Amino acid sequence: MSGMVVAVSSNGGYSFSKPNRDSVRLLAGLGVEGDVHAGTTVKHRSRMAKDPTQPNLRQVHLIHEELFTEMGEEGFEVAPGELGENITTRGLDLLALPVGTLLHVGDDVVLTVTGLRNPCLQIDNFQDGLLKRVVGRDAAGNVVRKAGIMSVVTEGGEVGPGDTVKVELPSGPHQALRPV
Repeated sequence: MSGMVVAVSSNGGYSFSKPNRDSVRLLAGLGVEGDVHAGTTVKHRSRMAKDPTQPNLRQVHLIHEELFTEMGEEGFEVAPGELGENITTRGLDLLALPVGTLLHVGDDVVLTVTGLRNPCLQIDNFQDGLLKRVVGRDAAGNVVRKAGIMSVVTEGGEVGPGDTVKVELPSGPHQALRPV
């Protein structure tokens, strides 16, 4: 299973959206160089308020470009980086990956998938009504989160648009993604 990088984004200050870059450097154990969410401990404001010593399982946020197409069909205009992700992919069902999946990005980078992004009210502040489109329920009534996945950097390096993303599933049994 493989896909590709469509866009990379980072921001040194807290803001919802992140500007696209020509490339980003990922640092092992830290995240995206210069990004406000890089570090060994949590950087998300609400998580820091609860316990700033928690490990940072949200070093790199990935979203599948296919979500933007789906949102476009529902009347929303969303482009890479606008939902705060660092890497926008194409051709991978990111949400179906199990915890511990390794994503080999480009020539050097390896990301370890840690869980789902838990969408927050800021998504509605970005575009009213969008939150209900990225969080819903399946036929059994279970909450479905579509706003991407989170990962940590296992092996660092440079990543840019056009890089391949190869999936290496962990040995079973697989653990479904949960919000981190």
